[in-house]
Amino acid sequence: MNNQIDASIPVLTEVIKPEELLTPAAKTAAVTDELDTDSAVAPINDKANNNYPGKTEEDWQALEQSLRENVLRQVLTRIDFVLEHRIRDNLADVLQIAVANLSTEIRSGLHKTLEEVITRAVTQEITKAKTPK
Repeated sequence: MNNQIDASIPVLTEVIKPEELLTPAAKTAAVTDELDTDSAVAPINDKANNNYPGKTEEDWQALEQSLRENVLRQVLTRIDFVLEHRIRDNLADVLQIAVANLSTEIRSGLHKTLEEVITRAVTQEITKAKTPK
C-alpha cells in the first residue's frame, strides 16, 4: 500500500477559513452586503453563523457548493488512482493463476497425446514384427 500522502488532499489538521473558500462573486456579494445595510438578502441569525457576521444564506450556499465540488473532485481523483492499482494488482494475480492452470492443462494434454502416439507406434511395430514376410 502507498504510504505517501497526496499533497492535494486536505487533512483534518488544516484550518480553512470560510472567507478563503468563497468564490470571487460570493466575496464581492459579502463585501457589498457588509457595506449596504438595506440589502435584499438578510444575514442568517442562527447560532452556528453568529461567529461570521455579515454572511448571507447565499454566501453559505456558495461555500457549501464549493466545498462539495472540491471534496468530490479530490475523492474521485483518489478513487480512480486506487481502483487502477487494485485492478492492476488483481488482474496480475488472476492472469498468473490462469497461466499456471493453462500450463498444467497443456502439460497434461501433451503427456496423454505422447502416451497415445507412443503406444500406437509400439503396437504397429509389434504387429509388423509378428507378420511373416
